[in-house]
Parts: sequence; C-alpha cells; structure tokens
Amino acid sequence: MRATLAVTAWMVSLVSCYSYTSTTLPDIENEDFIQDCVRIHNKFRSEVNPTASDMLYMTWDTKLAQIAKAWAKTCQFKHNEQLKPPHKLHPNFTSLGENIWTGSVSIFSVSSAITNWYSEIKYYDFKTRKCQKVCGHYTQVVWANSYKVGCAVQFCPKVSGFETLSAGAHFICNYGPAGNYPTWPYKKGATCSACHKNDMCLDKLCANQERDKVKRYYSLQYPEWPIYLRNRYTSLFLIVSPLIHILTVIITILIKHKYPNLVLLE
Repeated sequence: MRATLAVTAWMVSLVSCYSYTSTTLPDIENEDFIQDCVRIHNKFRSEVNPTASDMLYMTWDTKLAQIAKAWAKTCQFKHNEQLKPPHKLHPNFTSLGENIWTGSVSIFSVSSAITNWYSEIKYYDFKTRKCQKVCGHYTQVVWANSYKVGCAVQFCPKVSGFETLSAGAHFICNYGPAGNYPTWPYKKGATCSACHKNDMCLDKLCANQERDKVKRYYSLQYPEWPIYLRNRYTSLFLIVSPLIHILTVIITILIKHKYPNLVLLE
C-alpha cells in the first residue's frame, strides 16, 4: 500500500512539473524552456533512423525566438508568410523554417510538442522521400543543415484555424536556415562521418563553436506583430527626408537674415 501511494505521489508530482496554466507558460527568456527546446531537438536529431552522417548540432537563437513569439501572439494556426524571401526577418538567414503545435494548456510541454512533430517519422519513407500523411514537421526537426532554433509558447483563448480549441497553448519553433527543400533531410551514413573538417562530433552530431556562436546581430528589434518591412527606396526616403527639411529651414533663415525686407508668398 505504501509503495502504491509513493508511486502515485511521484506520478502526480511529475505531471505537475509539466503542467501549465495561462499565467505560467514560460517566456522565451526562461532558461529551462530554452534548454528543453534545444535538448529535445538534438536528442531526436541524434536518434534518426537511418543514421545521419552530416547532422548539425542545434543551438538556441534569440532572434528566432523573438520572431516565433511575435507570430504566436497573433493566435493563428497557420504559417507565417514572411519567413521567406523577399522578406528578411533575420539578419543571418534569408529563409526560416517553422513548426507549429497547438493544444490544451494543461497537456502542453516542450517534450510532448516536439515528440508529436517527430512522430511523423512513421509516415515518412527515407528511401523514396514519400510521405503517407503529414511529414513536414518531422523533416524540419531533423533537417541536417538547420543549426539554429528559437521557440515560443503563447496562451490563446481562441486560435484562428483551430476553432475546436479554447484556452490553448500555441507553440511555435523557427529554424535557421529553413529545411524542407525537395531533397533528403540529411545524408545517410555513419554518424559524424560527413561533418565539416573543423567540426567536432558531439552526441552523434556535428558541432562547431564558431558556427554556433551568435554573431552578426545588429540592433534589430522585433515589435508586436505584424512586422511590415520597408523596401530600400522607402528606407532611403525616410532617411533623407528629415535632412531635406532641416536644410530647407536653414536656407530660409539665411535668406531672411540677408534680405530682411523680403516677403515670402505662400
């Protein structure tokens, strides 16, 4: 009896560790959340079958997490259309990948969501690259060249495109560079046998400290969605326009100073 109660108490405590409410969903700066996202992605990437020879070790990317958070706040069960050219939301990657999971807050965990994506492996035939149902979430998780990930979870009272759900957890991960091109997600072979020459083999994955560093970040701030990107001509106009106004004022003051009796007609 005591053993049964002990096991029951342990199971309850375990479930409570992974259950959330609308006010306790982790933010993108939560260290446990970040570590879970990275660890679980790398776990599945190291366990692919057949084994991968060129699978890159995945690390966290703050900007990708910010982009995921901004889109998650819109509470839409659809992909962000601005992740690919001509839009450029990230300073390092021209095209970004994306996976979305939506479900009840009470059943959400990083592990369950990513496991759900990876479970699509049962529909995917690596040899023929054919998919029986949905496989895009799985192939993005194990896309060999995607080495950066940033995720966010948002509480949504309602999710557009997922009307049967209320009080949901809307979980999004963005990847750089994007995967899911019309080819194999990775090269089949002995683990780490096709890593770049400067890489080290870490947990059956190709890791490189220089590649994994966060670099070339500029002072880009991502506001609340939507993000409307300007083209180069609009940006040039907005930069030059204030200078033209200032120059006009200076010229007007100089003319009035030199010709005090001059009357300017409107």
